[in-house]
Order: sequence, then C-alpha cells, then structure tokens
Amino acid sequence: MTKPLGLIKAHASNPKLWVVIGVTVAGIAVLAETRRRRRKAVLMNREDFGAFVERFEILPFPQPPPPAAKQSLYGLTFAIEDMSVFPQIRYTVTSFLYRLLIFVFVSVVACVTDYVTGFGNPDWRRTHDVAEKMAVVVTALLKNGATCVGKTVMDELAMGITGENMHYGTPINPQMSLFVPGGSSSGSAVAVAAELVDFALGTDTIGCIRIPAAFCGIFGYRPSHGTVSMIGAIPNSQSLDTIGCFARDPSVLHRVGHALLQLNAVEPRRARRLMFADDLFQLSKVPKQKTEYVISKAIGNLSGYQLPKHVNLGQYIASNVPSLKGFYEESTNLQNGTSALKALSSVMVSLQRYEFKKNHEEWIKSVKPKLAPDVSNHVLVAINTKYENIKTLYKIRSEMRACLQSLLKDDGILVIPTVADPPFKLNAKKGYSTESRDRAFILSGIAGMSGCCQVTIPLGKHDGCPISVSFISYHGADKFLLDTVLDMYSSLQEQVGIVSNLAPFPDTNGNMDASELLKEKGNAAFKGKQWNKAVNYYTEAIKLNGTNATYYCNRAAAYLELGCFQQAEEDCSKAISLDKKNVKAYLRRGTARESLLFYKEAAQDFKHALVLEPQNKVASLAERRLRKLMS
Repeated sequence: MTKPLGLIKAHASNPKLWVVIGVTVAGIAVLAETRRRRRKAVLMNREDFGAFVERFEILPFPQPPPPAAKQSLYGLTFAIEDMSVFPQIRYTVTSFLYRLLIFVFVSVVACVTDYVTGFGNPDWRRTHDVAEKMAVVVTALLKNGATCVGKTVMDELAMGITGENMHYGTPINPQMSLFVPGGSSSGSAVAVAAELVDFALGTDTIGCIRIPAAFCGIFGYRPSHGTVSMIGAIPNSQSLDTIGCFARDPSVLHRVGHALLQLNAVEPRRARRLMFADDLFQLSKVPKQKTEYVISKAIGNLSGYQLPKHVNLGQYIASNVPSLKGFYEESTNLQNGTSALKALSSVMVSLQRYEFKKNHEEWIKSVKPKLAPDVSNHVLVAINTKYENIKTLYKIRSEMRACLQSLLKDDGILVIPTVADPPFKLNAKKGYSTESRDRAFILSGIAGMSGCCQVTIPLGKHDGCPISVSFISYHGADKFLLDTVLDMYSSLQEQVGIVSNLAPFPDTNGNMDASELLKEKGNAAFKGKQWNKAVNYYTEAIKLNGTNATYYCNRAAAYLELGCFQQAEEDCSKAISLDKKNVKAYLRRGTARESLLFYKEAAQDFKHALVLEPQNKVASLAERRLRKLMS
C-alpha cells in the first residue's frame, strides 16, 4: 500500500480528512484547467506589450491552517524572467491534514512543471531538457501566496542592457513606447510597468534590473550578492549574478524583498545617513539639484535622518581599492576619481566575460547558436579573450566590498543616479555609443563589484523621460535599505515636481574694477589650491560682470579641480559663446567632456583648439588619444 493511501486509511474516521480530500480534488480540477489555459496563452504571447515569452498560471501553495499567519503575498501575481526553472516543492509541517494536502498538491504541480528555460534564445531552448526542479526563489514566492502567470522576454543569454530580442521581439516600454525598455530583464520590467502583474523577478549581473527599472519608471531591487538563492537559475557570472525584483509600489517591493530574503526578525529602528556621490551625478543628464532637492526636502520631514553629506566616490575608491591602479587607462587628462571609476567598470565587464566563458564556452562552440549581431559580438569577445590577472579581479571585488563598508558603516546610504543617459529609440542603427555604455557600467559597477544591495526609486520625469535615483547600502543591509525606501517614499512623492532648474545669475553691468579684483582673488586662491574659495570669488565676479569670458573660463578650471565636470562644461560653453577664440575654454571643455565620457564632443573641442593654435601640444596629444580610444 502506498504511503498516502495508508495515511488515508489510518485517518478515515476523521471528518476533516474528507474536507481536505474534497478541496484537493477541486485543486486538481483547477490545475488541469490552468494547464489548458497555459497552452492557449502560448498562442497569444505577443500581446500584453510583448512582455511574455510564455503565459501560464501556477497557483500558490495552500494557505496554512490557523493559527498560522496569512501568507504575506496572498492575492499578488508575478512573472519570472526566462532564466529560472521550476522544481519540486518541499515543506516541513506538523499538521497531518496540511501535510497530506501538500503531498497531493505537490504531486499535481509536478505535472505542470514541463517548462524549458529559454535564456532568451530559441537555440538554448531547443538544446536543453525540460526543467525537473523549480528555482528556489519561485518556490518561496508560491509558498508566500503569490500566483505565477508566465515567463518574460530578456536579452539573449543576458548579454545586453537594452532589452532588445530579435527572436521574441522587444517588449514595449509603457512609459516611452518608441524607446527601448532596458535590459536584460526587459519583459519583467515591462510587465510590471504595464500593470500586467503586481511584481516580477529578474536577474541583475551588470545592471540588468536597475537599468530597465529606471527606463520604465518603476522600482527595481538588486539584493546583496549571495543573499537570495540562485539555485535553479542559469548562471551568467556567478560573482556578479543576483536575483531581484520589480514593483510599482514600495510596499509590494518591501514584502517581496522580505520573502526572497526569508526575513522574519524585526530590527530596531536605526538612524540613517544619506550620502550623495557628487561625481556620479556629474555623469547624469538630469540636473542634480532636481533630485538632491527632492531627497533633502523629503528627509527634512522625517525623523531619524541626518542632514545629507557629499562625497567624491571616485576619489574615495581610488584611495581605498589599491589593486585597481593596475587597470587605469593611460590618460593624463582624466581626473583620478574618474580613472578609478572607469577602471572599476572595466574590471566588472572582464569578470563577467571570464565567468560567462567558463560557464557557456562549450555550448557556444558546439551549438553555434543564432544570435543578434550585438549579442554575438559580446559573446565572441568573451569566448575568444585570453584572461590574465584573474586573481586580481577577485581581489578588487573583495577590496571594493570593504571600501563601501568603510564608507557606509552600519547607517549609511549612498545616493547615485541609476542611469546617466535616457533610452535610445527602438530600431536605432547605432544604439548605445561607447561613451553611453561606459557611463552605464560606471554606475552599475558600484553595487556590482561590491556586492552591495541597491534599490532604484522612480522620481517622476525630466524632459518626458522617467528619472530615478538609486539607494545603495552595505552588503547584507537589505532589510535596512528596503525599510528606508518604504519609510521615505510617501515623503519623496510629495516633493517630486517641486524643484525646477536654478535661475542663472543675472548679467549686470556692475563695477568693472571690483569684478577684476574678485577675479585676481580667485586666481590667488586657485594657485593656493583653494578650489572652493576660487569658485566663490569667480562667481562674485560674474555677478558683477556676466559678459567676461575669462571669469567663466577661470571658474571652469576650478570646477575641474573639484571634479565638478558638468559645471565646468557649462562655464566653458558660456565662455565660448562670449569669445569664439578662447582656446583655454575649448581645452577645458574638452577635458570636462572627456571626464564625463563624451569622447566625440571632447575630440571636437580639442580639434577646434588646434585650429586656433596649431602648435598647441596639449590639444594635439588629447585629440590623438581620443581618436585612438574611439577607434
């Protein structure tokens, strides 16, 4: 006699048993019907903003009997990225009746787990078997009461950040239908933004949750590396891979995050210390004051928050990640902090490629899958590169985690822009430029290489495009970070839209002698390396005489020393508008633009300086260096 039949015979006189059996039989009928619906939905998978590869329905595990608490995700629906598989479900329960119900339920679920994980590519799907086990994270969500409704589109092999897929189509960004949704977890982000599901799972290796969350105007959560189980997900790069989630509502994000992390303990409320990474905001095209003002005003209305502080993160990393110095580019023009940030992002990309090669080289060479041209290029580089100094890559990763822990301690939250550039248009021939990718990887490399947790927070729109900031906390501080986002968001919403661009200083015909005196004081402060004081003197001179190109050009030089590249670029542009032959303004604007990774524009500035001064060695060297870099 089988074990379940033996259990039934032994408890046949218990009337509750027949209630459970009746409920279970009904559950079997429901699951049979949902399997039929799944087949039908496969035929319609290009609807719903093109977010889904496959539609189906897997009901949550039964609500445990009283006195157990109600499932935390009861009534919510979710989708999963096409990197996760479905496994068997195991529970340890004490109630006989609940144990019997789960036994029968699991037997039924096993019948509907015949899904092949596609990894965003039909050739992968064709050459791999049906999944026998379910990803641990999916089990956790079903256990907590959520209903799974399908698998979503992703970049092929998770080797992209645009969200495009030539095989299954590119999901439609609900916020900007003519623009890419971001990737690699594009379908999951679109399904949430389009209100097709309450939340969705995605994977994040080098920005694959954070970028589409920013482009689609929703929340995105990348957990601390290693805190959410990757069992049942296809690896891209184990040292960087995480499984996280998207949501429209911070309370849903909070509950899903707790379910993924399997958190139960209640932490005491801690003070919070926000730190703005000023140099990273220089990379963003959204005015920093638009986000800084909103956040500063929001925490001013809350208790337990210190006044925001500011940090040049690139310089801090340069001083605290010593192994990174061997990866700096040979450039005399980039500021030290920018060199460190670029080096860190290049190490992240090298680490991803190295581990992707270890994981998938054999399959790539044997199957020779059909890949989109840009994906094929990334894969070929990963497969054909001979990697050196591998141990150093892992050492940098360890040093970077210690660096962020030292900076943030147990109460710090780093505030950075999530993305630097807006999404490009669908079917654009050029796609992302080298500079745009560099900026994207610099921003995603902070949490990626440190393993820290990060949440992308939508903050309305700028010039019609969704904008967001990201909060980063130290490795393992996920609950602290999720609690902070939930605590702050209603106040943030109240402040969104209040701030506008700061009014420029008025051009007045003031006392010319006084303005010249202020300029000389600024020059003296500059020579004494008192950069902030120099900026203040030049600013006062500009207030008295806003038509003098030299004042703007000199202030730009001080801004460059402070790492304020956006302000330096703006001052140089103003100086050039006042004096078309100001060679120093072109050189300094070129330097600012190179530091902001706008290589093409920087090269044009250096070329213009050479036209005005053909023998200028600084311009000549810079122009050649940039031409080589762009080629």
